[in-house]
Amino acid sequence: MITRFAPSTTGEAHPGTLLSALLVWLDARAFGRRALLRLEDLDTTRTKAIWAQQLVDACAWLGLAWDETIVQTSRSAVHAAALDALAERGRLYPCSCSRADRSGGRRAPDGGWAYENTCRDRPLLGHWRDATEPLRARLDDDRIDLVDDGGVDLSQTPAVDMGDPIVRRRDSVVAYHLAVVADDADAGITHVVRGRDIAPSTATQIMLQRALGFATPRYRHHLLLLESRDGDKLAKLHGSIPFSSVRAHHDARSLVGILAYAAGLLSAPTPTGAANLVADFAWSKVSAIDRVISLSDRGLVVL
Repeated sequence: MITRFAPSTTGEAHPGTLLSALLVWLDARAFGRRALLRLEDLDTTRTKAIWAQQLVDACAWLGLAWDETIVQTSRSAVHAAALDALAERGRLYPCSCSRADRSGGRRAPDGGWAYENTCRDRPLLGHWRDATEPLRARLDDDRIDLVDDGGVDLSQTPAVDMGDPIVRRRDSVVAYHLAVVADDADAGITHVVRGRDIAPSTATQIMLQRALGFATPRYRHHLLLLESRDGDKLAKLHGSIPFSSVRAHHDARSLVGILAYAAGLLSAPTPTGAANLVADFAWSKVSAIDRVISLSDRGLVVL
């Protein structure tokens, strides 16, 4: 049994990132699973090596030791093999539609604009490596009926509700959905633990798994830490409570205690080590309700 923590390296780690790391690590250590750290750095226009190293250092500082660390940009052969397989099965097609073309249309379950599969009948001429337009994967029009291990309903008809996903961007970067599916399959991931904000993407990823003949892991989507009462999730892209500011206020045991308290694992934000939480860890103790967190002059405050 293998699980993974797979953060993008597009900004400084924040408390939401570290909460997910802690929960993935506790799940693995409590239930005897291997736990991998996968640094998702394919978006070279937004990633920085310093942020990837900060994530590695932050996890070590918190006492979260991983069984293996994988850098996603080293996985190009795995991603190319997945694209080859989709091309061989006639599932790749070029798409000329822009985001502006979709704007104002039909809302998708993730809050974005659904893609209406406008270019679905366009053929892929030549090799996918030579394509100058984004490439999409033609999904089966089947419905996925699935509730994750935490009770989150993932049911969807992704080809309709979301639209066929982009799998290779215009700049030749392999897109998130294909990369995560290919990397999970190659690593033998059996359990995926991640934030609830990713839940609407799960059905699309399952359909890609089926198209490629990959096994489907078990999924669990946990609570989020919010930066406002308006429901905005903490986002590295916007610099929300960066790790450098958090570390200036807290030592590792203090931060673990705050994160464990936010998750419902402690009744108060009492300083503790991550290893001390393993013996009593159970998902039944983890809150299903998102928590609001802010950074004051005295440090992090969970509301």
